[in-house]
Amino acid sequence: MELSEQEQVRRQSLQTMRDMGLNPYPAAEYNVTGYSTDIKANFDQLDGQSVRIAGRLMSKRIMGKASFIELQDSKGRIQVYVSRDDIQAPVAEGETPVTVEQQMYNVVFKKLLDIGDFIGIEGFIFRTQMGEISVHAKQLTVLSKSLRPLPIVKYKDGVAYDGFNDPEQRYRQRYVDLVVNDGVKSTFLKRATILRTMRQVFDEAGYTEVETPMLQQIAGGASARPFITHHNTLDVDMYLRIATELYLKRLIVGGFEGVYEIGRNFRNEGMDRSHNPEFTCMELYVSYKDYNWMMTFTENLLERIAIAVNGTTKVQIGDHEVDFKAPYRRLPILDAIKEKTGYDLSSMTEDEIRPIAKQFGVEGTDKMGKGKLIDEIFGETCEGTFIQPTFITDYPVEMSPLTKMHRSKPGLTERFELMVNGKELANAYSELNDPIDQYNRFVDQMNLGKKGDDEAMVIDHDFVRALEYGMPPTSGIGIGIDRLAILMTGQPTIQEVLLFPTMKPEV
Repeated sequence: MELSEQEQVRRQSLQTMRDMGLNPYPAAEYNVTGYSTDIKANFDQLDGQSVRIAGRLMSKRIMGKASFIELQDSKGRIQVYVSRDDIQAPVAEGETPVTVEQQMYNVVFKKLLDIGDFIGIEGFIFRTQMGEISVHAKQLTVLSKSLRPLPIVKYKDGVAYDGFNDPEQRYRQRYVDLVVNDGVKSTFLKRATILRTMRQVFDEAGYTEVETPMLQQIAGGASARPFITHHNTLDVDMYLRIATELYLKRLIVGGFEGVYEIGRNFRNEGMDRSHNPEFTCMELYVSYKDYNWMMTFTENLLERIAIAVNGTTKVQIGDHEVDFKAPYRRLPILDAIKEKTGYDLSSMTEDEIRPIAKQFGVEGTDKMGKGKLIDEIFGETCEGTFIQPTFITDYPVEMSPLTKMHRSKPGLTERFELMVNGKELANAYSELNDPIDQYNRFVDQMNLGKKGDDEAMVIDHDFVRALEYGMPPTSGIGIGIDRLAILMTGQPTIQEVLLFPTMKPEV
C-alpha cells in the first residue's frame, strides 16, 4: 500500500514516540472525570478544580511558550492550554526522556501530536484572558496514535473547503463522518431516544419484550420478497425474516397479554431514499384490543416520542412542519381515493378497476387482484398527499390476509396504515383469529402467487395450527423505526439515520 506524505510523517512520529519509550497505544485504564459540555455548563462551580478529560485532538496552535489544543470528547469540544513553564527543560539530543513532563514536552513542542490523535489531559479548569473556558494541562497522556489524517473542514472568507460531504464516502466511512461533521452524531443519539422512549411506554403498559427467529422456514407475516440462505446441517433452504408477526401472535396464543419486538427484518427489494434491504421494525401485539384502540395508543405513543426527542410535538421535515400531537385524522382508504380522484371503487369489480389503475400509471395490472389494484391506485394518487399524521383505514380483504373482517362493512377489514409526510409509517390490524378463515386467506394468497404476484404469502400450517388452539381478540401494529427516525430528526433519506446502510461493494 502506497502511503501519502502525511501518513508517512505520522508513522515517523509513531516511531519517534516508541524510541522515546512512550507507548502510543497504552493498555492501562484512563479514568475520565469530566466532559467538555459539562465543564462549560457548570463553569462557575468548577472554576479552578482539577479534572481529567480525554478525547480526539482536533486542532493545535503552538505560540512560543504556549500551545492551544482543541479536544473533542464524546459530548463536544473544549480548549486545552499547555505552557512550557509547567514542563521541565527539553531532553538533550540522544537522551531518553525519563519523566512524564519530559515526554510531554517532546510530544507537544516537538510536534509529535497529529490531528486525530487520542489524548488524555489532567489539569485544572480556568478561563483564558480571551474569555474561553479551558483546561490548563499539567499532564498529557497519548492514548492512541492516528495514522490517517482526518478530512478537517477549512474556512476562508466564510466558505468551507475540504469538507467530507460526498454521501457515498460518508456512508461507507461513517466513523469519519461522525468525527468531522457536526450534527451527525446528534441524529443517532435522537434515534436512541426514540427506541428508549418506545420501550418505556410499552414497559409501563406491562408488555413484554421478546425475541423471535430471524432464520425462518417460511417467509411470512408480510407481503415481500425474502432473502434465501441455506442451513448446512439441516440441508434446507431458509429465509431471513420479513416480519416478526406470526411468531409474536403464537406467543399471544401461549398466554402473553402483550408482547413486542424491536429488531431487524430483511426484504430482498429495491434500495432508494426511503428503503434499505435490512431495516428495523417494532411490532406490538396486545390481547383483548382492536384497531380502534390501537389508533389511540399509537397517536399517544408518537406524541410522547416527539416530545422526548425534540421537546415539542412539531418537527420540521423539509418544507413541511409535521405535528405529532394527538388526535390524528381517520379516513377509510376508499374514501381517500374518492376524495383525491373522484372515483368510487367500493362497488366496482376487479375488471372495472383495472382500466382506472392503468389511467393512473399502474403497471402490470394483469397480474394484480382487486386489493392490489386498489393499493396501487392509492399509492399513485393519494399516499404522497398526506403530510400530517393520518390513519388510512378499512382496507379490502384481498390486501389484508392476516386481518379480521370489518364488523359492519362487508368486503373490508379492520386495518389501518398511518401516513406521515407522504409515506407509510405504521401498519396495524384487528388480528384475524378465526383459523378456518385464516387458512382460506392463505389459499387466496397462494392463488395470487400463481398469477405472478411474487410478494404473495404462502401457507404457514403451524401458524394455522396455533390459531386452532385459540387466540383471543388481539390488535397488532408494526412501526418502521428507520422511517420514524427520519421523521423525528427531519432527515431527508433513510441512509442518514442508518449508521451503516447497505452499499455496493467498493471497486
